[in-house]
Amino acid sequence: MLRLLRNLLIASGIALVSTWAISAFWRLIGGGDLSIHGWIALLIGTFGTVGLAWGLMALAFKSSREGWDERVDNSLDPGADDNP
Repeated sequence: MLRLLRNLLIASGIALVSTWAISAFWRLIGGGDLSIHGWIALLIGTFGTVGLAWGLMALAFKSSREGWDERVDNSLDPGADDNP
């Protein structure tokens, strides 16, 4: 548990530093400020993308652990080999 917490803190630190660096570079090149609507769209897009990735990876791991990939019936596949 302590190892997981340490890795989570390291990942969060890297994300924080990289976000700050990108923000500083954006201001350096003269990028404009975001309106409140821009911040809302950015937050919804970010959390939506992370949530979708998390959900799909959870389904992939669940499928792999429960053996759903091995139970697929390919008998109706026209390109499947006739000899098992």
